[in-house]
Amino acid sequence: MTGVDDELDADAPIFAIAVAAELANMHPQTLRQYDRLGLVVPGRTQGGSRRYSSRHIGQLREVARLSSEGMSLPAIARLLALEEHVHALTRRVTDLERQLNAERQSRPGARVFAAGATGSVVTLRHGARVRRATDVVLWRPRRPGDEYSD
Repeated sequence: MTGVDDELDADAPIFAIAVAAELANMHPQTLRQYDRLGLVVPGRTQGGSRRYSSRHIGQLREVARLSSEGMSLPAIARLLALEEHVHALTRRVTDLERQLNAERQSRPGARVFAAGATGSVVTLRHGARVRRATDVVLWRPRRPGDEYSD
C-alpha cells in the first residue's frame, strides 16, 4: 500500500505562502524574511508568487527549531546550504547508479579489458579472468649512456 507521501515529490513547489506558513507554524512575513536572507528560498510561479515544497516546510521547521535553541541565522543558513549540497549529491549518486544499472542491463556479456602478460590490452568476456604469468623478470635501472634494447 502506498501513501500520499510516497507519491508526492518532496521538491515539488506546490504550497502558496499562506499554506506554507500555516504548515510551518510561522507568520507569512517570517517566510518572506527567510527568503530575502536566503535561508529557505521557495520556487516562483511565472507571476512571481512564492511556492513552497514539502522539503521547504521541513526546512522552515528546522530553522525555527535551531533558532529557538540559540543558533544564529548565518549559522543556520550555512547548515541549510550544506544540507542542500548533500541532498544534491545524493540525487546525483542515485541518478548515476540508475544509469549504471540500466547500462549493465542493456549490455549483458559486455567486454572488459585487462593488461596482458606483455603489457598489451586484452579483451575479456564479463566474468572471465586473466591467466597470470608466472615468469620472473629481472628489472635493472638504466644508467646514463645506456641504449634502449628495443
